[in-house]
Amino acid sequence: MKTEMREGYEGTGPGAITPDGCAVELYSRLPVGEEPDIVAAVAPAGARILELGSGVGRMTHPLLERGYRVTAVDESEAMLERVRGARTICGPIEDLELGERFDVVMLASFLVHAGDVEVRRAILRTCARHVAEDGCVLIQREGVDWHLDVPRERVDPHGFTIRIASADPLGDGSNSVRAEYEFPDAIWTQTFVSRPLSKEQFEEALAEAGLKVDRYVTEDGVWVRAVAMAAG
Repeated sequence: MKTEMREGYEGTGPGAITPDGCAVELYSRLPVGEEPDIVAAVAPAGARILELGSGVGRMTHPLLERGYRVTAVDESEAMLERVRGARTICGPIEDLELGERFDVVMLASFLVHAGDVEVRRAILRTCARHVAEDGCVLIQREGVDWHLDVPRERVDPHGFTIRIASADPLGDGSNSVRAEYEFPDAIWTQTFVSRPLSKEQFEEALAEAGLKVDRYVTEDGVWVRAVAMAAG
């Protein structure tokens, strides 16, 4: 099944494809990486976590197992059908208005690099209005040379290959990126729009939303703990 794609986005391969080109079956196969450990190093025990862009629950489920209370948000019903044990909310992140605040708001999957600047601004405003006064926003950024070291590929220990085949400039500061996932029995591709952000641009984007960097959690600067500007 394939739904209508957003402009600049495309996905191919078996199973349902979301409007941004993500394949539900693919994300159901991807293994859990180190992300839950990174979150656990930042989030207090038993924290309420708002996970923006949860997908099928690849990070949701390990966080639930660690005792966190997770509200999983995704615009794809097909993705959320795979989530178990968490409160789920289906809808665009940029429009989210829960009237609640959370200990941790999590924005992973490079969503801060949305190709549309207004969408990025709206997503960061969603983060800001849902984080508790003494809470934090945990954001995953692209690596420094993410758009430059292309093409590249990595063979995962689980027996599949992830390939970033191209990152072509669109002329407005964003790139059209093509990713390929090759399994022994299936191949998926995703084409999406991503906007590179330098450290300075990233911090300026946070400031627009009333957020600031508290610290870069990982040595490569990919994971960032941000807080409200009024917070210490």
